[in-house]
Amino acid sequence: MSIEVNNESAIPVDEAALQRLAAHVLRELHVHADADLGILLVDEAAMEQLHVQWMDEPGPTDVLSFPMDELRPGTDDDETPPGLLGDLVLCPQVAAAQAEAAGHPVLDELVMLTCHAILHLLGFDHADPEGEREMFGLQRDLLLSFTLDERR
Repeated sequence: MSIEVNNESAIPVDEAALQRLAAHVLRELHVHADADLGILLVDEAAMEQLHVQWMDEPGPTDVLSFPMDELRPGTDDDETPPGLLGDLVLCPQVAAAQAEAAGHPVLDELVMLTCHAILHLLGFDHADPEGEREMFGLQRDLLLSFTLDERR
């Protein structure tokens, strides 16, 4: 599994933790070992530019997902085919503000945003109540299992 993390934000981030989280999520969702994922961390100006360009919304946001091959989660018996899962872009400055407001560490916020974005790359959405329950329930379970794995 190729998970490339590039930090262009000038904010120190535990890139290895994001890589471990991404690998955990992809394994748990039976994504083929030859799938590729890119994680890019950018500053607020770069994120604002992407947010306007792709979502037509002003200001920086916390995370954006850019799916490529429209891979979907596999099963125990049938993992996804190899391919390009896509890219996700994080803004540590926005994440830091959200983490402060929520009262938890910035890394926890970045890990949550990374998990959330990977789920979007795999076709999950929260546009309706049913999709929201499914996506956020899965996100909670994945973050919990990752936290437990990290403690071992």
